[in-house]
This record gives sequence, structure tokens and C-alpha cells, in this order.
Amino acid sequence: MDDNRKGRPDKAGNVVKCQRALYAACALLLAADLVIVRHGHIAAEEWFGFHAWYGFAACVALVLIAQGLRMILGRKEDYYD
Repeated sequence: MDDNRKGRPDKAGNVVKCQRALYAACALLLAADLVIVRHGHIAAEEWFGFHAWYGFAACVALVLIAQGLRMILGRKEDYYD
């Protein structure tokens, strides 16, 4: 394969463009939270940026739980030898 193809996703310039597009999309969605009328089931759902912070906290919790499970369930590298 030709590694010098135009538009290759792992080129440094393209990675930066993708990151900027992701940041812009996140900023637009967070800004849209200012104008969208929310009718939440609980009072916290009506706070600004609640769903963004809730999703971030859930991802962090999953990573921390996975690290804890790795310590509990993990085997040594030579377990099957």
C-alpha cells in the first residue's frame, strides 16, 4: 500500500483536524443546552450541562471500576505456563 495517500487518517495534520472538529461539536452541543427547553424527570436534569457532566462522570467511574476489577481478577503473566 502507498503510505503517502492523500487524506490518510493517521497523518498528524488530519488528527489535529479531527480533534478540532470533535471539540467544536462538543462546544456546539453544550451551547445548544442554553437554548433547549428541558423537561427532566428529576430536578438535576434541568441544570446546565448536566448530561455532559453525568456522561463524563459515568466514563470515569467505568474506568476506575475496571481498574479495580483488574486487580481482583487479574492473573500473572505466566498463569497458563
